[in-house]
Amino acid sequence: MRGPMFDDQRFIEQALYISLGKEESIVQNRLVAAGNINQGIYIETADSGFFLKVNFEQNLDIFEKEAAGLELMKENTPLKIPEVYHVGRIADRNFLLMEWIFSGSAKRSYWEELGLGLAQMHMATRPSFGLDTHNYIASLVQDNANQISWSDFFVEKRLEPLIGKAYYEGLLDLDFYKTFQSIYPRMQEIFPKEKPALLHGDLWSGNIMCNEMGSAVFIDPAVYFGHREMDLAFSQLFGGFDDRFYRAYQEVFPLEPGFDLRVPVYNLYPLLVHLLLFGKSYLSGIRKTVNSLL
Repeated sequence: MRGPMFDDQRFIEQALYISLGKEESIVQNRLVAAGNINQGIYIETADSGFFLKVNFEQNLDIFEKEAAGLELMKENTPLKIPEVYHVGRIADRNFLLMEWIFSGSAKRSYWEELGLGLAQMHMATRPSFGLDTHNYIASLVQDNANQISWSDFFVEKRLEPLIGKAYYEGLLDLDFYKTFQSIYPRMQEIFPKEKPALLHGDLWSGNIMCNEMGSAVFIDPAVYFGHREMDLAFSQLFGGFDDRFYRAYQEVFPLEPGFDLRVPVYNLYPLLVHLLLFGKSYLSGIRKTVNSLL
């Protein structure tokens, strides 16, 4: 189904010229995504296709971080990552121009290649958990200040900022806020000790695509160096990943025993993200996990 046209042809022309250094003959454009912050536009030119993201934020930060995350993944996985052409600003609008991924049917080895590609990316490591800069998961800031301990990082940089924000915004009461904080000491004993791994950071089925060649493509990352089980747990939260994906991953980079029991704990973070973005319907899942840890 065709989407509506983006109503500012001149903006598209300028964005393409700034990004590519030449004028492009635009055949058509259409709006393919519209969220609270960003709009996504497909641009067809005489020679190629492009994906243009646009927002009205005060600075380029959110697009700069996305571009950096895509580049970091590209350096560390054989999986396809969209090419970034430019991040810029025209008048009061920021933009990110990337290649358009033409979709196709998954080839027979799609899920195995995805599992192997993620495992290879998770083998990229560094001494500490975090990243050299903050970035975003959806529109929420991720504090990536470096820490040596995963359990400390998970509590201080992932759980506490979001549960505190949820309390401040009236999404939960003080009693549950304190109850939530009471599980923090348990984190020291839950997670197996592993080196920091490069994570996609927002790994649900909506953030992988299948290109014309039938191969998997990673999009919309929220990268940082964390515990690799975070990605695998997040992939189970909303489903959509074939068992072949997990089997292929395990063959290359086996998980420590008890992963299934740890999944709900890891998923406290994405559930808090969804609580803040979409409301109280996600609170019951958070309560269930917290109660299991008391």
